[in-house]
Amino acid sequence: MHIAVVGLSHRTASVEIREKLSIPEPQLENAIAQLTSYPHIQEAAILSTCNRLEIYIVTESTEQGIGEIIQFLVEHSQLGSPTLRPHLFILLHDDAVMHLMRVAAGLDSLVLGEGQILAQVKTTHKLGQQYSGIKTILNRLFKQAITAGKRVRTETSIGTGAVSISSAAVELAHMKVENISSCQVAILGAGKMSRLLVQHLVSKGAGKICILNRSMRRAQDLAKQFSEQPIQVRPLSEMLSVIPESDIVFTSTSATEPILDRSKLEPIVCTSRGLMLFDISVPRNVHVDVNELSHIKAFNVDDLKAVVAQNQESRRKMAEEAVGLLEEEVDAFALWWRSLETVSTISCLRHKIEAIREQELEKALSRLGAEFGDKQQEVIEALTKGIVNKILHDPMVQLRGQQDIEARRSCMEALQMLFNLDVETV
Repeated sequence: MHIAVVGLSHRTASVEIREKLSIPEPQLENAIAQLTSYPHIQEAAILSTCNRLEIYIVTESTEQGIGEIIQFLVEHSQLGSPTLRPHLFILLHDDAVMHLMRVAAGLDSLVLGEGQILAQVKTTHKLGQQYSGIKTILNRLFKQAITAGKRVRTETSIGTGAVSISSAAVELAHMKVENISSCQVAILGAGKMSRLLVQHLVSKGAGKICILNRSMRRAQDLAKQFSEQPIQVRPLSEMLSVIPESDIVFTSTSATEPILDRSKLEPIVCTSRGLMLFDISVPRNVHVDVNELSHIKAFNVDDLKAVVAQNQESRRKMAEEAVGLLEEEVDAFALWWRSLETVSTISCLRHKIEAIREQELEKALSRLGAEFGDKQQEVIEALTKGIVNKILHDPMVQLRGQQDIEARRSCMEALQMLFNLDVETV
């Protein structure tokens, strides 16, 4: 078995490409089912965020498994292979393992060290299990990556003062206006990104905030988290009446198609007042044709790179602290991975010893006669099982823990010969 990851990110593709590859959460079940239906993909997990789409697989044939992922991506995105391929990266086994560790730790993020990605990796793990894409190997890999991400955030300083996509968007808005505290701000959406938007807007002094969302209850719950602020709440259906009264609009909804375009904004936004739009959604909430309006300035996630670059250098030094921790977690996964080679030999040995135990126990109990009670039989059964387990314990631990490949294989061959084990049958 081999591990591989195929994907694209803010490093390899623009938002125009990334949004075509995005897989919203409601589509994950079908996507995972389609991937695992391919003949060379045994396990599959999909990590889809505003800045990346990555598909992790377990396959017996890396070449064919990777080919099946690319086939899936071409069909899903409706992009031709020649258009898509230049934006994809492909990593195999050790490189794929380290990549997921780096992603979970926030070291591959647009905003170095941001913490939201760890929650997204956890969600990928949870949904991958729920939809039967993640099984033994990817389960262990994602658990190890989540552990790595937690360790980096608790044992290094990279999380201190870390910014997110939301805070970078607020920082960019703060740079573009003279006084954000006097601006009327509208936020479309009430998810995690919007919560962070409100948090950072409040810290910058913004006091006129309106949250619009399809679910009023969710918007009200978000507003209650900032009870000290007079935050308005409106249904998303009223956005075209709220936007003309706003100076700044942030969009962060789960819509898969643009909800704002030139035809909607041109009639309602006054040319003398102007408007700034900050779209941090992927797929984008704001159509590109809005840029044709001279009195509206629209920014998307790719426009945040200049803001992020300002504090990237100092954070890069902090990231060096994290690399050693990640290598420890990679080594832990590698040790477990190597132990998988011993499973068939250990299972076969245990199966054979257990068969002998059961056979000899049956003979002994038959000689003892019917007057031998159930309780006594249970005691003897437990005794024989305990003896077998104690005899097998040390050889199994030593075999699993043997890091030298040749030595481990020599031990397995010796066990197979000495106990006449038929490993292939088991």
